[in-house]
Amino acid sequence: MKGKLLLFFYLISVSYVFGQNIKVSGTVTDASDQGPLIGVAVSVKGSTTATQTNVDGNFTIDVPANGTLVFSYIGYATKEVAVNNQANINVTLSSGLQELEQVVVVGYGTQRKRDVTGTVASVKGEEIEKMTVTNPINALQGKVPGLTISNSGTPGATGTVRIRGIASTNNSDPLYVVDGVLQDNIDYLNPADIETIDLLKDASSTAIYGLRGANGVIAITTKRAARGKSVVNLSSTVGVQHVQKQIDVTDAEGFKKLYSATLANLGSTPFDFKNYTANTDWQKEILRNAYINTNSLSISNTGEKSTTLVNVGYSDQDGVVKYSNFKKFIARLSQETKVNDAIRVGGDITGYHFRNEPMRVNLNSAVWAVPIVPIRSEDGLFNAMPSFQRIQVANPVYAAERLRNTSVDRGYRATGSLFGEIKFLKDFTWKSTVYTDLRFNNLRSYTPLPYTVVYLGEGTSPTTTFFDKSSRTTVFQEAFERRMFQQDHTLNFDKVLKEDHRINAMVGFTTVNISNTNLNGSRTDSTLVVPNDPNLWYLDIISKDNITSVGGTGRLESNVGVFGRLSYAYRNKYLLNATIRRDGSSKFAPENRWGTFGSVGLGWVASEEDFFKDNIKGIDFLKLRAAWGKLGNSNSFTDNAYQQLLNTGSGAVFGDYIYPAIKRRFDPDPNLHWEVIQGLDIGMDVRALENRLSAELNYYNKQTTDLFTTVILPNSNDDIPYYTNLGKVTNKGVEISLGWNDNLGEDFSYSVGGNFSYVKNKVVSIGNTSNFQLIGNGGANLTETGKSIGYFYGYRQVGIYQTTADLDRMPAMPTSLPGDIAFEDTNGDGVITPADRTYLGTPFPPYSYGFSVSVAYKGFDASIDGQGVAGNKIYAQWKTASFTQLNYPANRLNAWTGPGSTNIEPIINSRSNNLLFSSYFLEDGSYFRIRNVQLGYTFNPQMLTKAGIQKLRIYLSGQNIKTWSKVSGYSPEAQLSSITAGGADNGVYPVPSIYSFGLNLTF
Repeated sequence: MKGKLLLFFYLISVSYVFGQNIKVSGTVTDASDQGPLIGVAVSVKGSTTATQTNVDGNFTIDVPANGTLVFSYIGYATKEVAVNNQANINVTLSSGLQELEQVVVVGYGTQRKRDVTGTVASVKGEEIEKMTVTNPINALQGKVPGLTISNSGTPGATGTVRIRGIASTNNSDPLYVVDGVLQDNIDYLNPADIETIDLLKDASSTAIYGLRGANGVIAITTKRAARGKSVVNLSSTVGVQHVQKQIDVTDAEGFKKLYSATLANLGSTPFDFKNYTANTDWQKEILRNAYINTNSLSISNTGEKSTTLVNVGYSDQDGVVKYSNFKKFIARLSQETKVNDAIRVGGDITGYHFRNEPMRVNLNSAVWAVPIVPIRSEDGLFNAMPSFQRIQVANPVYAAERLRNTSVDRGYRATGSLFGEIKFLKDFTWKSTVYTDLRFNNLRSYTPLPYTVVYLGEGTSPTTTFFDKSSRTTVFQEAFERRMFQQDHTLNFDKVLKEDHRINAMVGFTTVNISNTNLNGSRTDSTLVVPNDPNLWYLDIISKDNITSVGGTGRLESNVGVFGRLSYAYRNKYLLNATIRRDGSSKFAPENRWGTFGSVGLGWVASEEDFFKDNIKGIDFLKLRAAWGKLGNSNSFTDNAYQQLLNTGSGAVFGDYIYPAIKRRFDPDPNLHWEVIQGLDIGMDVRALENRLSAELNYYNKQTTDLFTTVILPNSNDDIPYYTNLGKVTNKGVEISLGWNDNLGEDFSYSVGGNFSYVKNKVVSIGNTSNFQLIGNGGANLTETGKSIGYFYGYRQVGIYQTTADLDRMPAMPTSLPGDIAFEDTNGDGVITPADRTYLGTPFPPYSYGFSVSVAYKGFDASIDGQGVAGNKIYAQWKTASFTQLNYPANRLNAWTGPGSTNIEPIINSRSNNLLFSSYFLEDGSYFRIRNVQLGYTFNPQMLTKAGIQKLRIYLSGQNIKTWSKVSGYSPEAQLSSITAGGADNGVYPVPSIYSFGLNLTF
């Protein structure tokens, strides 16, 4: 009995203690950066008692000792914490937006990713910041299926970007949209200032952009100040760039051997190498390890009603080719104010300045220059090349030193926007935004007089010193100006009815006006020496009586559009998206200026069906979708192509006067209009195994009709081109992306991802005749019906003619001799003629892929990314020089020397039939590259609190550290900017490896 009484009094005392209210204090922080969260709602579960965190993230609240606190904040997952009689409780909140609940840019608005029926891929800003790049677009390589980027190692340069292949023979560049502003590039953005990049790949997603979105859209959302936090972020990297691979050419011994063989095969007098004893590695003398540094500082401040973000960035990149450099400075201010619950206003302004000192020496000269010449004479003067090469190539070091710091390209750019937004009648929002983009570029260069050089002579010939009096000094000046003004006005309706019907409707109006001017000129003098001061590189430094050339261009363009979009979701499982746009462009004649475009997309979230939930386990989300869209392409068109323009031609002399002549530039088609793109997209999105596995599969069929084409009319008495709409191109392909994210315990997490894409390009029809062709790069590229755009067209090598008997029994050219390349007789007529040229491959890779792996354990993190392409060819155009008096590729040491010696490498000579474009000059363009490897450590926040630091991360990074490729040039990424003449390597700038150290610091 006594024991029962003791137990009774104990339970009464416990319930009394836990029934009392206690005062609980604590701090709420962001799990991602440990920064304080301002304005977090802290409430007692089951009661009306509540409070909010202050500017330091702190809170105090009275709560029952056995109660539960609920922490909720917009954009973060709600968290419940049992009090258990604790007086101090600190909480971290994580982003509550699962991937499917995140919003993506869909054109003049945003949409939940789960409701999208087109194909939109997203890349987070953290992925961009991992890369040491001065241009953010280059960091996307290998990240998204269907996106191919051919990068250039040139400091500050933008790679060639293609989304789902080549849609036109004229222009296939995507549209960039930066916070709503339509742009042709994003060079002016700070990579550290990007929040997300959304790629709109299919016609249904881009149709709302009308005439501008035909080649895909890359939408960039920049960072904004996070509401509830005041934060200072500093990021910095410093690194070194290194050229992994030099082009393999002969050394002095190998060159002497091959050049002697060349002269012998030609029956020429041998060259006496007595005075040429050097073994100079010219590439080593021109290339260098180069410095790169990027920095970014952002300061965000939030008040009760306003947010402000200031971001400043600076980068400095030396080129791996000596004396090239690129610097840029960026400053951006973003501000938003919530006037009241209905009105919001704000704006952005960005200032950008770059200074580019380009490479002026021809990189090929370091490959072609013969190695037998020393750089300088004993007197310190530069040596000239031997007599057989002096005209084609100068001493590469001499050229680099002479042109060092003699060109400067400066640019200034300012972009700005102002917006006002008002909500009314509960479900309606009106937003008006005005944008402007101003660009000013000024290029000045000076070509100085040549130095005195030394010619070593041949054999017993004496060494001579000379000054090239025929060379002239030149001053060049160019000024470019671009002005863009854009305005957008939208009315949005957003409503959820009875929790079953989600409706969003939008209508809008937009105008874009663009003006460009370009002026350039040069003056030449035979004696003037201009000081090495860019401030003196102006045309008036040289007498106006000397040789002068001037030029200039100007253009105006206006676009007007009205558009609308409807999005509907029923019970989150039946989806409908539709858009329509009416567009007008000043590029076309008044009667052909307007076009109507649109799209429709359907989606079914099967995983929301009851039968699916009851019978299928392990799959958390399954969406099937299909979409169709139609839009136009005005980017391919020459300005004023519908008007009759004139060119000046050769004059005629009548009496004592020369009368200038003019001729028609082209004959315009009065019915000329935009190219038309229609696309069908079918896809599936899957999340499985508790959302750890993600998969996306897409098939697309995109057709471009009414290609903008230049033809010569039949029965025409002249060669005046005729601009018209004739032709059809298709692109069909598949895209696959897979991802796996998981945690092993509380401290270890990892993720694995990969993507793959395939595209098949075909010209269905083109031109006004059955045999119409577009020829590029001197005939190496061809575009015609039935093949892909810009394919390689030439002779196919089948071996080497070994003997005269081979010439008798095999098809050959009349000039062929033993040791020459044997070509395939494709038409079977028994002789080799131009009619035997055939399809040799495509310069555009049909296959592309990428992968990523990342792991994190406590404060440590590591990641590796890779990417590659396959199925394309590269034209090693620089190799054609091996048949002239230049240095030889090392593979020419295996040249034919007699029957049976080789069936691949032709004889060492300069016979013209071996120079014909053939598969001999093509190389497999497939490659795989380790794009980025990074190892980082994030310090424990508790170690940094006393220093006022919220977060500190340091890391080591390696970019482009290894490339597997069969190409002989510096890089397997040959230029692809030319649609009908792409894939030629005629001195591609090396894409260097970059080894860097960086830090991210948050206060």
